[in-house]
Amino acid sequence: MSAFVGEELDLDICAEEYARARVGVEETERERLREDLIRAAMPLAGRLASRYTGRGEPAEDLEQVARIGLVKTVDRYDADRGSFTAFAVVTIRGELRRHFRDHTWGVHVPRRLQDLGLEVKRAADMLTARLSRPPTPAEIADLLDVDEADVRAARTSLAGYSAESLNRRISDDDDTEIGDLLGALDPEMAAVEDRTTLANLLLRLPRRDRRMLALRFWGNMSQAEIAERFGISQMQVSRLLSRALTWLRTAMLTDVVPPWPGESDALGVRMTVTAGPGRARIVRLYGEIDRDVAAELRVRLLASISAGRPSRLEVDLAGVPLLDAAGMRALMVVRETAVARRVGLRFTGVSPYLAQLIRATGLGVMLS
Repeated sequence: MSAFVGEELDLDICAEEYARARVGVEETERERLREDLIRAAMPLAGRLASRYTGRGEPAEDLEQVARIGLVKTVDRYDADRGSFTAFAVVTIRGELRRHFRDHTWGVHVPRRLQDLGLEVKRAADMLTARLSRPPTPAEIADLLDVDEADVRAARTSLAGYSAESLNRRISDDDDTEIGDLLGALDPEMAAVEDRTTLANLLLRLPRRDRRMLALRFWGNMSQAEIAERFGISQMQVSRLLSRALTWLRTAMLTDVVPPWPGESDALGVRMTVTAGPGRARIVRLYGEIDRDVAAELRVRLLASISAGRPSRLEVDLAGVPLLDAAGMRALMVVRETAVARRVGLRFTGVSPYLAQLIRATGLGVMLS
């Protein structure tokens, strides 16, 4: 098989002899014949690879790619289908072009745009020679029978073949790098930390206060509309919003988060029970009575009526600035239970505003 070695050999003849010799021999002999043909055709692969040098890829890498194409040629060669040399040239060139298409682009570009970009470049060169001026995208699109937008996209994609380093200096006399000229300060970046802190603080607020803030500042609802939704007065909404905003502002400006008013009490409204004259019982309430606490408060007041069977229950509301519809319903249930148990019930320390609400529900007789 020494006839397979040497550049001067006719590769078509060598390939035909290889095809005949490998019939009916053992696997080890076929492998040796294959390697001989590959070595004989190696100079052809080298010459084809050299035609693609100067395009940014190392010559050694191109030669390796060409040799891979050569191995594929030998493995796929069929003597009945034509010249080995012609088949090798087509296969090796295809392998080299595929390498440039898949591995040498600085930015990933779809294959369709890569191929169209090459056609656009050739068409532009041809039209430039014909028109003696650079052609317009519309003229190139008309020649290639494609959309003008595709021509523009293909031209843009060609710029992705070789990426420019952001660390390259703009000139030899200036140390400024290209990256220094790109981008700008983002004023929103300074607010990221504040936004994160505020989000965590909002989670500390009671659910009702969070809803009010959301309706006011995200839902763009007026205080009157919020008051109607919660069944309280507009003045109360104003006070609650002011309290929440004051607490948030203080918490944002301090390292230690201040306690939320009433946060120490799980109910959200404090309740103390003391004994009065005779078998009377005095219950003092402190805090806001709304639907978040009304149910639990009702249970506590009913327990005060049941425990020890007091002759009279005095509920001191002097420390209650807010009483919504749910709170009123809780007091009405307490009143019905007190009547059924023959326990006298009185509301004391009531502000004029709360007194007006209590009278509107028919509980005015309980006021002191």
